[in-house]
Amino acid sequence: MSSKIPKTCYQTSSPYEEKIGYYRAVRHGNQVFVSGTTSVDPRSSATAPLILYPNNAREQTRAALEECIRAIKGLGGKGAQDVIRVKMFVGCHDDCEAVGEGFRQVLGKQNHAASGTIGAAATMIVVNGGFINKQMLVEVEVDAIIEE
Repeated sequence: MSSKIPKTCYQTSSPYEEKIGYYRAVRHGNQVFVSGTTSVDPRSSATAPLILYPNNAREQTRAALEECIRAIKGLGGKGAQDVIRVKMFVGCHDDCEAVGEGFRQVLGKQNHAASGTIGAAATMIVVNGGFINKQMLVEVEVDAIIEE
């Protein structure tokens, strides 16, 4: 007899989630998979999505990672310390350093007595052609494991 592990979904008010029809994150067991996340202003409409921090790859990275952390918390996680892997997709090679800075500021290697170790395996890929919105400079995907 097998017991089914429930899948739990998390959504935000991002106009792209509504327009395309996906969830920001999905939890299955103790694993959380956060969809590609950018710095979309969640208050903007699906017909005219606005991007936060135009022309600032570092701040777009920070905003996207902070949204990912909110999703992990929304699915029962503690936050940044649950993150195990990050994939960063960068639209322009010249923005790689700024994206790396944003990553380091939010999820870079740290040890905290109260919250535990923060840090993740990470990959940065430069994509040709850019993203769904030309003002997007970076998109991140995050995987996390929530300790029970």
